[in-house]
Amino acid sequence: MNIILLGPPGAGKGTQASKLEDERGMVQLSTGDMLRAAVATKTPVGLQAKEVMERGDLVSDEIVTGILSDRLDEDDVKGGFILDGYPRTEAQAHSLDALLAEKGMPLDHVIELVVDEDALVERITGRFTCANCGEGYHDTFKQPRVEGVCDACGSTSFKRRPDDNAETVRTRMQEYRTKTAPIIPHYEPKGLVRRVDGMADIEGVSDAIAAILDQG
Repeated sequence: MNIILLGPPGAGKGTQASKLEDERGMVQLSTGDMLRAAVATKTPVGLQAKEVMERGDLVSDEIVTGILSDRLDEDDVKGGFILDGYPRTEAQAHSLDALLAEKGMPLDHVIELVVDEDALVERITGRFTCANCGEGYHDTFKQPRVEGVCDACGSTSFKRRPDDNAETVRTRMQEYRTKTAPIIPHYEPKGLVRRVDGMADIEGVSDAIAAILDQG
């Protein structure tokens, strides 16, 4: 089963992709991870990317598609893949269509995690973690059992990510709506788009995704 997982930052794509890897043997293909791996292993297209990045320029769609092409040839992808972060634009969606057709690999579903912006802002801005062990908490949904003391390790030191603020979250939502969401009409006529309530709890989202995949 080969899918694209869509949704704005904070929608839970990474969590769901990890569960699909563990439970179904699918492979998450993140453009950032693939790019770093290609540069590190000095593949021909990785060397091109390294040269571009060292100049301070953005890596072209052609190079990203080349890196993805190499990755799709690896054996572990045969059990299915999850594309996360690509395609981001309609031009990339067309490139992906051509690439998958060339390799004889079907795209089975485009699954969008639909979120409510205000609720997502609350979800993200309320997050904090134990500075010692990384245990996650939330102002509203998961406070430590003893105020100021980590449940897992007993530390009294906590931290928040500096970009977990309302302004940053709303900016990312706007970028998603203007840059990534427009690829959905590219896939709608193909009957590939499925939508899941991204505001449900983790297991609820997982169950909804599983129901889609089990339909074939």
